[in-house]
Amino acid sequence: MLLKDEIDGIFRLFQEQKKHPRIELDYSNNFTLLVAVVLSAQSTDKGVNKVTSQLFPKADNPYKMLLLGKKKLKQFIKTLGLYNNKANYLMAAAKIMYEEYNNQVPETFEELCALPGVGRKSANVLLNVLFNHPTIGVDTHVFRVSNRLGLCHTKTPKATEYELIKIVGKQWQKYAHHWLVLHGRYICKARKPLCNQCVVENFCMFKFKVI
Repeated sequence: MLLKDEIDGIFRLFQEQKKHPRIELDYSNNFTLLVAVVLSAQSTDKGVNKVTSQLFPKADNPYKMLLLGKKKLKQFIKTLGLYNNKANYLMAAAKIMYEEYNNQVPETFEELCALPGVGRKSANVLLNVLFNHPTIGVDTHVFRVSNRLGLCHTKTPKATEYELIKIVGKQWQKYAHHWLVLHGRYICKARKPLCNQCVVENFCMFKFKVI
């Protein structure tokens, strides 16, 4: 495991690279980000953004999504993986938000996780981006990068989340998820990590580094 000074060093370098990272999904309000996050499961952000650029002008709140209807929603998102399931989730979630939350996205972890299609990672991302909570959503990139670097040695995303919240300093938690995602997406790739371009290579404990 890395020492506290080493962990701070990693995030300091990430911050020097990109002081205020942001999610790469396009959105215009709380609901549209929730929709984009649900659609992003097993899909690329680029693919989701292409779809939502056409969808959001038609349905940018729960009520409009219900008016659009499941059949038309599927036509908008049919290029994405698992689009049938995603359409079911989004229509059910829109109904709950319209009926129980005054057409708004709820603001607690438990309420978000109760929405169809919103899991632990998605709820943490929404809380972080929309409501400024110091949460760390763990997707495949965060899981991979965290374990390769030696920030943690965990077997599941949930265990990774708990460990990161425990060891990552509060000054880094707001953007930790974004830094780790971007690093995993563009540098610390699953099959061919670009170790010679990695700003935190000196801290990295990955035994298969490509230098």
